[in-house]
Amino acid sequence: MVFPDGTHALDDVSFDVNEGEFVTIVGPSGCGKSTILKIASGLLKHTDGSYDLADDNLGYVFQDSTLLPWRTVLKNVELFDELRKGDKSARRANAKRVIETVGLGGFENHHPKRLSGGMRMRVSLARSLTLNPKVFLFDEPFGALDEITRQNLNEEVGRLFKELDFGGLFITHSIPEAVFMSTKVLVMSSRPGRIIDSFDVPFDYPRTADLRYHPDFAKLSGDISKGLAEGH
Repeated sequence: MVFPDGTHALDDVSFDVNEGEFVTIVGPSGCGKSTILKIASGLLKHTDGSYDLADDNLGYVFQDSTLLPWRTVLKNVELFDELRKGDKSARRANAKRVIETVGLGGFENHHPKRLSGGMRMRVSLARSLTLNPKVFLFDEPFGALDEITRQNLNEEVGRLFKELDFGGLFITHSIPEAVFMSTKVLVMSSRPGRIIDSFDVPFDYPRTADLRYHPDFAKLSGDISKGLAEGH
């Protein structure tokens, strides 16, 4: 990927996200991690190469929750079905179902300004879940949250991954978060971004906070950190 101003963002990037995989990409700032998501989602046209998407039913959770402040939780979650001209009663039932799934039952009539940062991200997640996506893209969605909220949402997304069986592509700067969430971690070099290492994550789901204190978790995190340092 080369931008019109000449910035060479990505070079010779190649990887797969297979069904039942949760792949996380870590790398230095500006290495093109988010650019990969935008290309995968069709928001950005790559300048060379190709990509193949087996199912265009995508979920996308951004760094910001991107909620409409004048709409309630329920109306925000209904938005995608509404834009697709879905049946009103069906979309209402679908929205209520996914709101319960992400643990926000009882907050349907709240507006975003009355919610915590973690709750707003849950609303964003619920909104994408209404599409029943087979592929979920996550662009550092929890980076601005406090550590406890972030860990809780890590566990929540891991539960949803196993329950709903989507393929996941997750971007983060946090190596512990990458290890905790993933079946595989890819390490990128500095710009132009390349995949320089790949680590399989052997831990079973569901994963709980205790995993972060396991010696094997610490060793894998250290190995990834070393690979990241060598790629600068």
